[in-house]
Amino acid sequence: MKLIALSVLALAFIGYLIGMHFHVEALKAFSEAAMVGGLADWFAVVALFRRPMGLPIPHTALIPNNKDSIGENLGQFVAGEFLTRERLEPKINEFDFAEKASHWLAERSNALKVSNLIVKDIIPGILNVVNDDDVKRFIHAQFINKLESINFGKWLGTGLDTLTKDGRHQELFTTILEKVHIEFHNYANRIHTRVSEKTPWWSLGVADETIANGIINGIDAFLRDAKRPSSDVRKKVNHYIVEMVEKLKSSPEMQDNINDFIYKLSHNHEVNEYINGIWNEIKTWVLNDLSRKEESKIKNALTDMFQNLGSGLNQDEPLKNKINGFIKTTVIDKLIEYKGVISHFIASTVKSWDSKEVAEKLELEIGKDLQFIRINGAVVGGIAGLMIYLISQFVF
Repeated sequence: MKLIALSVLALAFIGYLIGMHFHVEALKAFSEAAMVGGLADWFAVVALFRRPMGLPIPHTALIPNNKDSIGENLGQFVAGEFLTRERLEPKINEFDFAEKASHWLAERSNALKVSNLIVKDIIPGILNVVNDDDVKRFIHAQFINKLESINFGKWLGTGLDTLTKDGRHQELFTTILEKVHIEFHNYANRIHTRVSEKTPWWSLGVADETIANGIINGIDAFLRDAKRPSSDVRKKVNHYIVEMVEKLKSSPEMQDNINDFIYKLSHNHEVNEYINGIWNEIKTWVLNDLSRKEESKIKNALTDMFQNLGSGLNQDEPLKNKINGFIKTTVIDKLIEYKGVISHFIASTVKSWDSKEVAEKLELEIGKDLQFIRINGAVVGGIAGLMIYLISQFVF
């Protein structure tokens, strides 16, 4: 376009030379005025963006010299003309975000796009950025804090109290005794062996069988009696359990003893190693799953979740209205609240630009129209010159 505008100016100059040489006064007047008009508009256009021919002519290079004030005015204009409730509300009302989002997410291909973004960029990015030691310390700290916030003694007492009130502890005790009874009989042969090993050699094993059977029969009778609900053993055990439950519920000292035991256990080296290993296992599993690409459980689960979210939202008019209402009130209120910040952001952004670069970019954006100004200047100037010549010839 610059070349075209320059060509028009060159044609005017050639026309002027022809008019001078052949004494064609009308052509000479037209061309002369066209050159003046073209040069004047060339100067005006150039003066907007830079100094014409580098000369320090006043009131030139207007855009670079006034870049900061242009940015401030632009920021104020955007804040004042666009970030107002009267301007924003009609646009927000026209754009049914929930409706469009629900239809878009309900499409499997679109839900897949969202899940792909998460599994390819977001999750690996997070895993690469976070420090493993920091995560382990965080998990351990949360684990310890959670333990310290729980009164295990009181919690255990409350749980056992529920168990004893329903009588389920009796069933549990009976089940334990039955298991012990069975294991005891499985161990009977070893009792005979142990008795034989401990009796003196000079007894010649005569008393071994009697002693062993006496032990076995005595313990067997004790276990059988203990399994009876009305037995003295059962009553004593029940009394001990009820007493212990009451102490757990009401004794701070006993509660503290149990809590201290749990806290010490939580600081055990093996426990710490297990807690630290949780993050390693999670990270390894996630990375291995993501490497499976199309068969990734995480990716498929996310895709299903987003698609179901879209389908469910599409059928839930009250929820869509709530979402749109939230966007309308929250977004508009926040935009209005921070319009001063937005205005300042625009102004500071323009201020940070290089003056020469700004001028070049603007000139490129509106370059064609700028060159048409030069062309129009030459044409209009030529016509004006021709009109002046004709008036001078016929009137004067």
